[in-house]
Amino acid sequence: MVEVLFENMPLLLLTVGLILMGLEALSPGAHLVVIGIALVGAGLVGMLFPPAANVLVLAGLTLAIGIVATYVYREFDFYGGKGTAQTKDSTSLAGSTGYATETVTSRSGEVKLDEGGFAPYYSARTTSGSIEEGEEIIVLDPGGGNVLTVEALGSIGEDEIDRALAREATSDTDESVTEPETEKSG
Repeated sequence: MVEVLFENMPLLLLTVGLILMGLEALSPGAHLVVIGIALVGAGLVGMLFPPAANVLVLAGLTLAIGIVATYVYREFDFYGGKGTAQTKDSTSLAGSTGYATETVTSRSGEVKLDEGGFAPYYSARTTSGSIEEGEEIIVLDPGGGNVLTVEALGSIGEDEIDRALAREATSDTDESVTEPETEKSG
């Protein structure tokens, strides 16, 4: 019985690997795909090259393919595990920065957001003037995520709050400046 198992080890590895990959498809994020790829890879090598069907060779292949699969899985961040820039909804785009990939006008244009997720290119419109290609932008209104309302980053001026803070800061410095005291002659 044990001999039959060792003789069919490549087929067993291939079968178990495919089952694990199928389970990963049903439950993404379970990380079964890395183990599945390692088992499928070792099983295929064992089936295609029968001299490599030795149990120790298959174990080494499983380990080597598993290490490579783990590296690729982490490097390409298939499920966003690094916590980097996967947009969750359109409201999270408000305030994002990027640059214009083509001239943005009130009728057409495209931008690329710095942290725009898997597909960082968006159609964009501006409410005033036009934004030339390569100019930095900021998202004012995500507009449901289909068409963003943007403005050039350099054109964003002070709002009412900024002006009030500037006036307050100016009045504070004026009050702190006092007239020099005159010396009393005696």
